[in-house]
Amino acid sequence: MTYDWLIRARGLTAGYRGQAVLRDLTFTLPRGTYTALLGANGSGKSTLLKTLLGLLPPILGMIEYGTPTPPATGYVPQQDQLDPNYPLSALDVVLMGAHQRLGPWRSAGAEKDFARECLRETDVADLAGNPFSKLSGGQQQRVLIARALAVKPEVLVLDEPTSGVDPSAVGTILELLDRIHRERQLTILLVTHDYGIVRQHADRVAWLHEGKLIEGDPATLMAPEHVARMLNLA
Repeated sequence: MTYDWLIRARGLTAGYRGQAVLRDLTFTLPRGTYTALLGANGSGKSTLLKTLLGLLPPILGMIEYGTPTPPATGYVPQQDQLDPNYPLSALDVVLMGAHQRLGPWRSAGAEKDFARECLRETDVADLAGNPFSKLSGGQQQRVLIARALAVKPEVLVLDEPTSGVDPSAVGTILELLDRIHRERQLTILLVTHDYGIVRQHADRVAWLHEGKLIEGDPATLMAPEHVARMLNLA
């Protein structure tokens, strides 16, 4: 049985080494939505993200999936820890997504073709043979999005995808995400501090504030008076 939601947390307490950062949260990620996860520094966004992705076990509560098995997730971390001294090409990086899906010994020619297709989808096919470490910040981010797409995900999770990217490249990356969302009808969960991105691109908001999580539509949760309250300015 499948549901109209992909991931749901109920009564979730999450943290590190038994120390709670978030307590008794409820969170739902509806299928096909473009959700922005907001919160001040230290509010627990990364903790929630890692718990939803299964990288961090819940202390209490449960994570449920709206599919028979956990949905395939393409993850674009805030800063990728790729060794700049290791000679990986852009294509090699995208093939890591195929390795995640198939295992490390099954990346045959067909998977290379698919990896190149993912690079084309993110408009960096011409950089396939270039060293990843030599690419600009915007180009690297497009390659990392291509790597996430190589997983053949049901949900795309991005942690501050425009952080550290040249301002001239921010718009094109957001346009790319809009196109992926629209054409693939892919569920997107985006962590950001840029409220302009939320107002222009997301159709749903989840806001962490003082250990609680508030969910709703951008028109309501991005209203000036609500933003001021979330930032403790009102």
